[in-house]
Amino acid sequence: MSTLDMTRIPEHVGIIMDGNGRWAKERGMARVQGHSAGMKALKEIVKRADTLGVKYLTVYAFSTENWVRPADEVSGIFKLLVLYVAQELKELDDNNVKVNILGDVSPLPEDAKNSIEKALRTTGNNTGLVFNIAINYGARAEIASAVNALIAEGRREIVPDDISSRLYTAGMPDPDLIIRTGGEYRLSNFLLWQAAYSELVIRPEYWPDFTPEVFEEAISEYQGRDRRFGGVK
Repeated sequence: MSTLDMTRIPEHVGIIMDGNGRWAKERGMARVQGHSAGMKALKEIVKRADTLGVKYLTVYAFSTENWVRPADEVSGIFKLLVLYVAQELKELDDNNVKVNILGDVSPLPEDAKNSIEKALRTTGNNTGLVFNIAINYGARAEIASAVNALIAEGRREIVPDDISSRLYTAGMPDPDLIIRTGGEYRLSNFLLWQAAYSELVIRPEYWPDFTPEVFEEAISEYQGRDRRFGGVK
């Protein structure tokens, strides 16, 4: 923390948690074991984000495209979600963290949906870190849904703020920083509208190896950027 400018901590950080499968493969493990290791990493990053004063943390847990993965992996991911809520919900609530979901949870297994509902209900009145979990989320579908909602309202002309107000993140600031782990250089359908002026930091570490110290390194890189939002200084 001593290397960071605590007056310039990003308000909203998004993370594409990539590399669980490759981490497991390199160790001769099943892919779901990589997701389990990633869940442990997530706990530590949520804690560090809260300590640093990040106001919104959005993590990409499961995309609308991930359904094509092997059935046992998909099932394992949702079982880990249930386990995560069971193990971490009390600590999240005790620390005033508010859990929020981005995405359509209706196709999820019942036990996963019940866990999500419990997390939302338990933390709904909390006023600290907003912890957004993007699950069964796809940015293109999110934007299309927002436009369709406006059409259904009879709008004949749509401006950007109209779309922003119909997204899952309505009322939240756009991400200042988006971090992707695993060394890949793409957004993978994550917060495409909201990321228009986000700073991108790509880290080579697979998600299970993404420690709080590496998280701070990513924020330090962000703090070294000159953000102009299309203008000049």
